[in-house]
Amino acid sequence: MASGAIVKTKEKAAEAFAALRDTFGWSNPMQAPRLEKIVISVGTGRVAHDKARQDFIAERLSLIAGQKAVPTKAKKSIASFKTRKGLVIGWKVTLRRDRMWEFLDKLIHIALPRSRDFHGIDPESIDPMGNLTIGIAEHTAFPEAAEDEIKDIFGMGVTLVSTARSREEAEAFFRHLGVPLKPRTTQ
Repeated sequence: MASGAIVKTKEKAAEAFAALRDTFGWSNPMQAPRLEKIVISVGTGRVAHDKARQDFIAERLSLIAGQKAVPTKAKKSIASFKTRKGLVIGWKVTLRRDRMWEFLDKLIHIALPRSRDFHGIDPESIDPMGNLTIGIAEHTAFPEAAEDEIKDIFGMGVTLVSTARSREEAEAFFRHLGVPLKPRTTQ
């Protein structure tokens, strides 16, 4: 990963206050949104009892994120889903600081453009608290996981957690960072 692009992404986040100050009436740089963390999660679904598949998902997720994946376990037993309390039902990674910026750069410039039928992220994916959740259907969009012999393809959810106080602030901030959001359509 080229460190120059990562520095540019970090600088864009620092420039957010200057660029968006007049739009939102901020008087203090601490009012500008910041990216706090990125959470990458994978649910294992039907293969919760398959140890080899669980290991494969954990290894691939760790390779993509550059940090060891942590298992998420069932909080209670549900007979109709054949889950028991403590059963591993997914994996997650929480990225902060430099790893977060490296992953964001890789997500924006490599993985999303390589995704099948990608035309931008819907701005409605931003929740009222200013966080953006992106669903990626195939983990092979990331170059670390792109191998020809892979039979097991899994999807993942990527959540960009920001300090924005509203959807509008978050949307302007993410657009300023270079996240490929679709343009708003007026009706």
